[in-house]
Amino acid sequence: MALFLRLDDSAIEPETGGPAPDRLIAGNPVHRTWNHEDFDGLCAGTWESTPGKWRVAYDEWEYVRILEGHSILTGEDGSVQHLRAGDRAVIRPGFRGTWEVVETTRKDYVIRA
Repeated sequence: MALFLRLDDSAIEPETGGPAPDRLIAGNPVHRTWNHEDFDGLCAGTWESTPGKWRVAYDEWEYVRILEGHSILTGEDGSVQHLRAGDRAVIRPGFRGTWEVVETTRKDYVIRA
């Protein structure tokens, strides 16, 4: 295994999917994921979604950097976070709420299970 990994989305085919049907609230969002690293509980790559809204429940730690678009992350406590290009955030285990993609959103992510 190389000890340096450049994250080049054009070098791999994305996985395509969407939220589980029981989590979907609105729309028909399509997710594309370029997962570059998946080793020892750590995943890193790029994620993109078309508009829609679904329930989320985080059991892992995630760092995100929004590259483009607009999403709204709403906690079950009523807190609202608008995420736009340039924003960086950490979503901690235990977060519950909704993720709404208002404008197709693309993010870099690092997830630690």
